[in-house]
Amino acid sequence: MDRGVAPVDIGGGMLNIGVMGGAGFRLGVASILSALVLTGCNTVDRTTTGSVRRVETAATFDHMNDAQLAAMAGRLGAQYERNPKDRGTALNYAGVLIRLGRNDQALAVMRALVITYPKDQQVLAAYGKALAGAGQFDTALDAIRRAQNPAYPDWKLVSAEGAILDQMGNRDQARAMYQKALQIKPNEPSVLSNMGMSYLLAGDSKAAENYFRQASVLPGADSRVRQNLALSVGLQGRFQEAETIAAQELSPQQAKANTDYLRSMLAQQNSWNMLKDKPKG
Repeated sequence: MDRGVAPVDIGGGMLNIGVMGGAGFRLGVASILSALVLTGCNTVDRTTTGSVRRVETAATFDHMNDAQLAAMAGRLGAQYERNPKDRGTALNYAGVLIRLGRNDQALAVMRALVITYPKDQQVLAAYGKALAGAGQFDTALDAIRRAQNPAYPDWKLVSAEGAILDQMGNRDQARAMYQKALQIKPNEPSVLSNMGMSYLLAGDSKAAENYFRQASVLPGADSRVRQNLALSVGLQGRFQEAETIAAQELSPQQAKANTDYLRSMLAQQNSWNMLKDKPKG
């Protein structure tokens, strides 16, 4: 399945710049390399939030390819058009739209829903995710914080706050939130993966690898965690090892294509650095 940059999974708390195969991997690598140079993070929000009564349907979204997601968006869109105030339909529809990268449309759905349910924690959380996906980070932080219950903090929202802070470049604050989330939910793979991605975006591939390795062997770790592990290994120049890890999730052809592309991108980056550092005159 070809997907582009896949980033904040705030429903499970995961900031993920993914390597989903083919063009998706190339976009992911390009974004990572850009982030390493510019210390920025241009990502697309991905959410697993759905209504309580439809959570099983929402949980299946991560296992769908783009064609399946598009078909699901069509079905949910028709349901949403018939009744835009239905909480479950709107939440699931926004979740699918975010996965497809249609962030502005997802935000429009959530803006309408939050008017109907202004104090609903889950709606506020999903609204925050949609705002983050659209790059409106300050407003997203406010929505996520309003959705949180300080007396009984939800680790997913704590990790979500960290993911948004990471996208804003506030690494220390983000990592503090991930540590807080891990205190609430020890050994949660999505939070450990967030921590790894935070270090990867800061240019520390080795530290990132350590967190991805911890996350990858834990129950509940999904394909994205292992693909991020492959990316962190590849960024250190260990291409064969990265290909072996990626081959656990992708076809051998995709895994090889991904590592070949990463190798060429790093070679270009090194060439640029050599030219940049070359004395003038």
